[in-house]
Amino acid sequence: MIASDNLLRFALDLASSVTLEDRFERLIRAVRATIESDAVVLLVHQGEHLQPLAQQGLVDDVMGRRFVIAEHPRFAAICDSYQPVRFPTGSTLPDPYDGMVAGHDDGLPVHACMGIPLYVQGKLLGVVTLDSMTPGVFDDIDSRALDIVATMAAMSLNTAMLLDRLEQKSKHAQNLLVELNEEALLKEGSDMVGNSQSMQTLRQNLELVAPADLAVLIEGETGVGKELVARTLHRLSKRAQAPMVYVNCAAIPENLIESELFGHVKGAFTGADRDRTGKFTLANGGTLFLDEIGELPLEAQGSLLRAIQNQEIQAVGKDTVEYVDVRIVAATNRNLKQEVAEKRFRADLYHRLSVFPITVPPLRERQGDVLLLAGFFAEQLRRKFGLQQITLSASARQQLQQYPWPGNVRELEHVLSRAALLAKQHTNQGITCIDVTHLSDLDAFIAEPEPWDTPAISEDEKDAVETLDLKQVTEAYQRRLIQRALDQSQLNWSQAARLLSMDRANLVRLAKRLGIEVTKQRS
Repeated sequence: MIASDNLLRFALDLASSVTLEDRFERLIRAVRATIESDAVVLLVHQGEHLQPLAQQGLVDDVMGRRFVIAEHPRFAAICDSYQPVRFPTGSTLPDPYDGMVAGHDDGLPVHACMGIPLYVQGKLLGVVTLDSMTPGVFDDIDSRALDIVATMAAMSLNTAMLLDRLEQKSKHAQNLLVELNEEALLKEGSDMVGNSQSMQTLRQNLELVAPADLAVLIEGETGVGKELVARTLHRLSKRAQAPMVYVNCAAIPENLIESELFGHVKGAFTGADRDRTGKFTLANGGTLFLDEIGELPLEAQGSLLRAIQNQEIQAVGKDTVEYVDVRIVAATNRNLKQEVAEKRFRADLYHRLSVFPITVPPLRERQGDVLLLAGFFAEQLRRKFGLQQITLSASARQQLQQYPWPGNVRELEHVLSRAALLAKQHTNQGITCIDVTHLSDLDAFIAEPEPWDTPAISEDEKDAVETLDLKQVTEAYQRRLIQRALDQSQLNWSQAARLLSMDRANLVRLAKRLGIEVTKQRS
């Protein structure tokens, strides 16, 4: 039973909420104080998904997950009901939190489970789920008291969501994005998952600069998610309904860069058998995202600078100029200031691009975000592989948090993908609720490369040191390390890149710059 004084305290707790996050946390605390339980989760209804907003009693990675309602029978039953749903003891319906209740990594034993749908004016806003390790603990609760709890919780959630919309002015989230790369912008994995201080600062910077229409330079290590930041910046901008056009500067042959950026007319050069529209024209009114801008050759940088300065372009083989309205967003994993100092990048172009520089933090500096990202990827992989559940044991979570992640978010995603795939391969038929670490320790997936002997310094390198030519020594050392990695991997570039904790494309570009022959090597 729920006493009337408990309902009064519940109402007072909800009324004292102030901020958005405070309302979410207070709501589940109030529910837990009113209805005795071991785990409470508040989830918001978003189309076909339920997304956790706050929780108590479960492991941290649950906050990174997005639950597809149709794939979880208990969630489906709760969302289909207008009344609280109390599942019978021993229900055979799979529990979406199996393996996620704190202190119960081995899976949920027989327990009590209840879900409360939160409706306002006939619209499902979300649900509150309650789990207790004591079977039958929810059976005797008065239905009228539960209805009161559901109504007050729904109104509190509705108020919080209204405040969020007013504070963030997020009408852009309701508009259709009319973009050439719409699929890429809306594809799975486009959420900026993470609550660390560095990610909060990043979001604040994006919200600040997005409507300002300034050029933005996104800097960060390989695998941190620079393209995701660029897509987020575009979605938050005043150009959200216009195209965002992607250009990989490292992938364009040097002799075709101007054609790619500005277009060409038929017959402009050998092989130009038809007119081609350039990326600047396609992005007119929207955003042009120049990825790997540090790889653009010096000769092409001048043409790009003129286009950015004057907002006018000239297609190859065409006499007239075309005026465009394009916002430039560029990204690089290089230190462009150093590239400018070493005359490999134009200073005037650098200053044009870096009106508002944004640095994406590496994963090792995002305190507490690893488990959120792990939960996010685990839910994606569960759907991709057609599994009922993918969970992380306590030891797996500990290892994920302790590993330095030199490959950042991309490495984390790949590690979990390999682990989940191997787990599926070794799981018996019919057993789909798996724990990644039931197979073996995650060390098998995230182990550091075997240490190499440090290459001895040659006489030439010793001479360079004596003359203080740091660049020459550094390049010679890099050359020897890359060659040793290639020898060890039998000229397999992908394996050599893993040994060096690098992205394969970046390794190939570095090798070319250091004069290492790559065309005859195995890939």
